[in-house]
This record gives sequence, C-alpha cells and structure tokens, in this order.
Amino acid sequence: YEGTEFLGYEKTEAEAKIIGIVAEDRLVDTLTEVGHEKPVVVVLDRSPFYGEAGGQVGDIGVITGGDFEFTVSDTQRGGGFLLHSGHLKRGKLTVGAKVIARIDENRRSGIRRAHSATHLLHHALQTTLGGHAQQRGSKVQEDELRFDFTQPVAVTREQLEQIETIVNSKVTLGAAVNSQLMDLEASRKSGATALFGEKYPDRVRVVSMGDFSRELCGGTHLDSTGQVGLFKVVGEESVAAGTRRITAFTGAKALDKIETL
Repeated sequence: YEGTEFLGYEKTEAEAKIIGIVAEDRLVDTLTEVGHEKPVVVVLDRSPFYGEAGGQVGDIGVITGGDFEFTVSDTQRGGGFLLHSGHLKRGKLTVGAKVIARIDENRRSGIRRAHSATHLLHHALQTTLGGHAQQRGSKVQEDELRFDFTQPVAVTREQLEQIETIVNSKVTLGAAVNSQLMDLEASRKSGATALFGEKYPDRVRVVSMGDFSRELCGGTHLDSTGQVGLFKVVGEESVAAGTRRITAFTGAKALDKIETL
C-alpha cells in the first residue's frame, strides 16, 4: 500500500480493511486488550476520516467490524497513511479484517462551517484592511476558528464590525462552494490564493466560493456559504510582530454567543 485512500470529501461512512495496527509503538497483527490505557493506531486502506492538516483538526468517530468496536479519538497523517488513534471497546482487532469506518457527522459539520468561514474571513480582511492582510496560519475545529494574518496594528472595533458584516453578507448570499483539482501552475494563473511559505504538490485542490474567493485548500468544506449559519468575532489580538489573530465562532456556537451578550 502506498497510502490510505481518503474518501471524506464525499463520504462520512465507508467499508474498508485494516492494513496495520500499532500498539505500544510497534506493529502487531491482532489486538484483544479492551480498556488499554495508551491509544492504539489503526491504519485502513481507505477512510472517510480527515487527518489533521492545514489547520483543520482530525476527525473522530468509530470503526466497527463483526465482533468489535474501536472508538477513534483523533486522526493524524504519516507517510501518506491516515492514522486512526483510539481505544478498543469490545472484541478483537485483526489485520485484514473488513470494517465500517464512520466519522462523527455532527462534529464534522461544525468543522466544515468553521473552515469555510475562514475563507470568507480572509476575503473580508482583504476587503476591509487591504491586500497586505494575508493568511499566516489557522486552527479550525467544531464551530470555532482562529485565523492569523499580516497586519501591523490592531484592528479597530469599527473594522471588526465591518469584517463581521461582510462575512455574514456572504453567508446570507448562499454562494456555491466548489472544489477542483488543478495543476499548481494553472491554479496560480487562475488567481487562487496560496499560503505563504507552504510547499504544494504539482496537483492541488482549489476551493472557490461564489466569484469572491479562490484558495488552495485540502480541507473539508460546505456546499454553500449559507450553511455557515452565522459568524461572530469573539477576539482579536497580537500573536507576533506584524501578525494579528482573530478568533470567531460559527453556527450554534455563534448563536449561543449572541444570546449571552
């Protein structure tokens, strides 16, 4: 196997086969110990689980077979493989076993809302502050995002309100979110935004939202900006010289925040 086939752009559940089990830092053929303290890693030939990358957290969920249940508490990447880390709840794991891999859909939905919102935020920052406001990093989790960008001075309250208004106007617009695989050079010519200093493969995924956002991104996204629901800025701070950070909520978390104000 050259790696795990990632199915998570289209699927939240899939049939797969166990091709590796790592327990106590060594490869094993079987695992029967239920309630083990240290997480065990299960490697599948194909999987809907997203491995942490590009600021997006790894998926959680469950892997089940004929007589076993394995809960996945995190998904990472290693050498082209997706590493499902977690605990055996019942039964026995065996290399070669056929399984059903199923992610936590509600959590993934919240992650998708937050990730698509970072692209809308990037657009709003450039519209409000200017073209210098380039992404420097991000952290995307369930209905919560952190976005670092180049900006020499603090963003004013009025600017933050304007940024929030622009993002929510794009949410209300309900613009289509599309993705396509392109050659790196073609993606640059198309005007897609790339992350400064990031090394990209020859084939890249370009995520576009309406006619206002095109970015290179391997993460999972919504089908429409309207699915973000609501966007609410909850913090703005300095993280380094010339770099600011905005923290924001989406969906249910954003609604909860507004209701407590």
